[in-house]
Order: sequence, then structure tokens, then C-alpha cells
Amino acid sequence: MSYKLLIINPGSTSTKIGVYEDEKELFEETLRHTNEEIKKYDTIYDQFGFRKEVIINILKEKKFDLKTLSAVVGRGGMLKPVEGGTYAVNDAMIEDLKVGVQGPHASNLGGILARSIGDELGVPSFIVDPVVTDELADVARISGAPELPRKSKFHALNQKAVAKRYGKESGKGYENLNLVVVHMGGGVSVGAHNHGKVVDVNNALDGDGPFSPERAGAVPVGDLIKMCFSGKYSEAEVYSKIVGKGGIVAYLDTNDFRDVVDMMEKGDKQAEKLYKAFLYQITKAIGEMSAALNGKVDQILLTGGIAYSPVLVPDLKSNVEWIAPVTVYPGEDELLALAQGAIRVLSGEEEAKVY
Repeated sequence: MSYKLLIINPGSTSTKIGVYEDEKELFEETLRHTNEEIKKYDTIYDQFGFRKEVIINILKEKKFDLKTLSAVVGRGGMLKPVEGGTYAVNDAMIEDLKVGVQGPHASNLGGILARSIGDELGVPSFIVDPVVTDELADVARISGAPELPRKSKFHALNQKAVAKRYGKESGKGYENLNLVVVHMGGGVSVGAHNHGKVVDVNNALDGDGPFSPERAGAVPVGDLIKMCFSGKYSEAEVYSKIVGKGGIVAYLDTNDFRDVVDMMEKGDKQAEKLYKAFLYQITKAIGEMSAALNGKVDQILLTGGIAYSPVLVPDLKSNVEWIAPVTVYPGEDELLALAQGAIRVLSGEEEAKVY
């Protein structure tokens, strides 16, 4: 039996949708929203009607028959911490997405839009591996400050998708493997996957771990405290220095890693220094997560947009292949990953989890 799926992935100024028949993409569209359009709404939830109308209109333009859908799948938002998997969108989830229990984020609209469209069609709605996926081992939660436990916020959708892909392609199964998965994009997350659970990972959403094109990474805490109380910056300005305006963009005024390599190859010493530091910190983080797995690592997986780099990937492989072999899955096909999560439930391979 084949399944037709509508996939919805809301971003801050865009809504990406895709229609799939099983794992085959029928079409994909990125619907751009101007700042003027977004500014009309006081909260992210207030954008719901506007975004739904845009989605329905583009499907009509494509002459796609909504009645042929088997399910609607949305990007998971800032819910309470949950273990990984595919979740049926229920009333409790909708309420938490509306208020954003772990903060406002455009992805909170994913499940809300999926549920609304799915209910109108009489088909199920799902989310898959939201960013708040939390499978941390108890020891990984302890930070040293009782008021500041370590949190799991990372590129769960893509990390889980490539880990399951490797498990399938290797014939060993994700649940039988120890993997270190490295997502390298605007943010960087490095996770220790122990037999199907991400038992340790840096909080990439808030800029922890290695620095990246747009995240400062783990900075000297004492100096950060002094910055916070210097009177020079607001809370929002300090946070933006860590997330959004931190990392490579703070040094080189670009958030495109390809620019770093290009500048370095043209002799820019600052770019070369940043490249080497980025390579060093990723290498160190892979070693850290390998230690979290007691050195028993079956494979290291590299993914995200930076995994396309023909310069960084060989250098990174050279640094870490002594730990375990390396497999590269460049890019992040989030729409496909969402489709695959729904298919696993619809086909009976997995049961939908309850939020």
C-alpha cells in the first residue's frame, strides 16, 4: 500500500511544504513571508490562519487533490522534553504548541497546521523527532549547578534520520549500534547514540558545544557573567552574541562556511585560524561523545550542509577515523525525514507515540 503525505515545516520567514508518495517527492515549495506580513501578528500562534491559507492556496494552484492524502506531518516544536519518535498530534500537544512551553518558535506551528488540515480531511496528523527530543542519560543532565541542568535541544530530526538510514543500509539496525552523529549547519550538534537513544548531546539550540557559523558555542562562563552585568548589553543583545550573531559570523561577517574556505585558500590568516579552530572543536566533541560511549563506537556519521565541504570532510576524517569509520550524509532533508517517520507508523513498523 502506498501513502500520500503532506509535510509542513514552518520557519521564521517561510513555510516549506512537500507532498510525498511514500518516500518519493511529488513536489516541494518554499513559501516566503515578508517581514511586513509577519509583523502583523503579535504571537507565532496568531500566524496560524495566514500560514494555513497560504498552504491551501499553493496546493490548489498545483491542482493537488487533498482528499488523496493519507496523513499530514508537521515539524515538531518547543514542546516539553520527549523521547524520539513519531507522535500523533493530540489536544495536549496542541495546547503546549500554542503557548510554546519551552519558548516561542515558528516550528510550534507545524503540529498545529498538520492537525487542522488532517482533521478537516479525516486523516491522522503527526510530528517526528522534535528539537526537544530528550533521551539523555541521567549522568549527562548534571551540570554542576543544580539550578542549571543540561538540556537536550538539538537537530534531532536529522540526527535520528541519518542514524536510522545508516542502521538500515548497514543491515545492523539503529537499535543495535553505537554511533556518534555530527550535524554541521548554522548550528552544530554532536550526539552519542547508544542503541537507538541519544544519551548525550550538546544543547545546540542555545549555542552550547562547538562554535558554528551562527553560534558561539561553549564560551568562558566567568567572562560571560561579566558581560551580562557590564551594563553595556540587554539580555537579548547578550543572547544574540551567543545565538545568531556568535561563532564564525562574529569574526568574519559571514555565516557561509564556503566563504571561510574560500577566504582561507586566498591567504586570509584570520579565516585560516577560524577554519582550524572549527575543525579542532568538532574533533574534540567527537572524542567527547566517543568517551560517553566508553570508546565503543561502530560508526561516526557526518551530516548537515557543511558536510558537503570537500575541504573540511577529509580533514575531519583524518582526525577521527582512529576512533571509528566515518560515513557522510551531506545536507538535511527534513521533509523526507518527516515523511519517513509517518510512513513507519502508517505501515505498522512503529507505533505512534502519545504526547
